[in-house]
Amino acid sequence: MSDQPDRPDSSAASSAEALAAAIAPHRERIDAIDAQLLDLLSQRAAEARAIGTLKGTAAVYRPEREAQVLARIAALNAGPLHGNAVRRIFREIMSECLALERPLTVAYLGPQGTFTEQAAQRHFGGAAQLAPCATIDAALREVEARQADYAVVPVENSSEGAVNRTLDLLPATPLRACGEVTLRIHHCLMSPGEDSAALTHIYAHPQALAQCQDYLTRHLPAAERLPVSSNAEAARLAAESGQATVAALGPSAAASVYGLNVLEQNIEDDPSNTTRFLVLGHASPGPSGQDRTTLVVAAPQAEHAGAMHRLLEPFSRLGISMTKLESRPVRGGLWQYVFFIDIEGHAQDSSVAQALAEMQERATFLKVVGSYPRALS
Repeated sequence: MSDQPDRPDSSAASSAEALAAAIAPHRERIDAIDAQLLDLLSQRAAEARAIGTLKGTAAVYRPEREAQVLARIAALNAGPLHGNAVRRIFREIMSECLALERPLTVAYLGPQGTFTEQAAQRHFGGAAQLAPCATIDAALREVEARQADYAVVPVENSSEGAVNRTLDLLPATPLRACGEVTLRIHHCLMSPGEDSAALTHIYAHPQALAQCQDYLTRHLPAAERLPVSSNAEAARLAAESGQATVAALGPSAAASVYGLNVLEQNIEDDPSNTTRFLVLGHASPGPSGQDRTTLVVAAPQAEHAGAMHRLLEPFSRLGISMTKLESRPVRGGLWQYVFFIDIEGHAQDSSVAQALAEMQERATFLKVVGSYPRALS
């Protein structure tokens, strides 16, 4: 054994010094770029504030303008950042600049920790003031009473279809659809306990229970499934119980909010499970160039042969794509239905305007819920 004291490996030290020397100019360049970015952000914010001053009491939020900005930025992006990352960054920049004019208040189906909250954050950014509501009805009432600027509500799921309560409210509300959000839905199993085999009761929104039914049947067949108003409410109830035998389904964000353990992740039966949300407000956005229009329509009674075909014929003739056709029964009307239709294009587009005019003449009821920019993928 050598009596000499340990000495640092001179070659390793030299390599570290060489690496630090190589990195240093890149870090200096990053620092300089950060200063430039901050200066440019300040200039952008000043321009946004000037626009707000010129607008006065006019609407500060222009969905079509924001959609055009994000589409243009995505087209300009040459990498290496992914297009979705660039859009998220600019979404937050626009959110903060908009807040300089006036922060927006957005009602959503709560409580805190729901997928609808995630959708509202994605659409409006972190500067918006989010207001959780106990029901979809309550979220719409907040906006109708002008206690909030916008509402974000789920309208359909790729696995389980339409959110019927939202569809039932659309014909009567004076609010207009002014945007949409699509969100990939990943459910986790969360509990105060740590052993999924011990679970006897599972709280969840009915849609979540349906979206995870294969998993629950295979892994927790004896556990009682308890439907509640939202997945965040399910997480709250599970946490409140304090029982290791009680669990909830929902987003992992809810587990963080309510202090639950995540026992399993991504337990939805369909890995591409996606929910679409509508943004509802008082104003109608102008055309963005990439728009969708939502309608509610009633055809003459079924005894009029070909009534539905005649109602929809203008879309085919004028080359308008129909992306959704959903029926709902009319309350108090036996075997009477209204139809929810989504078409590509804006109500101000000449072909769409012509089709709607013809449909108005043929339908017993027609409401244009709104035209709005299509959600970015």
